[in-house]
Amino acid sequence: MANTRKSTKRAAQAKTRQTRNTTVRSATRSAVRNVLEALKTKDAAKVKEAYGQAIKSLSKAASKGAIPKGRAARKISRLTHFLKKNLPSSVGSGSKR
Repeated sequence: MANTRKSTKRAAQAKTRQTRNTTVRSATRSAVRNVLEALKTKDAAKVKEAYGQAIKSLSKAASKGAIPKGRAARKISRLTHFLKKNLPSSVGSGSKR
């Protein structure tokens, strides 16, 4: 439990940041999941749209500090590689990082 005003404030700030980061990470996971769901439909336009959203979400989460920059880069790289392998004509031509 916080004993001083300063530590009380820091605890409140930490809780606010934790809530924000949890929301951002959840949205990022959903965006990546949407790409994989779109890939199951084999609709190239839908995959490209979802892929762009996922890259944007990962990059934004990294820039805000919700996830480490290296983790975002790794996930983007792996997702791009996976999509090029499974749907070669639609993605990977110019990233939105």
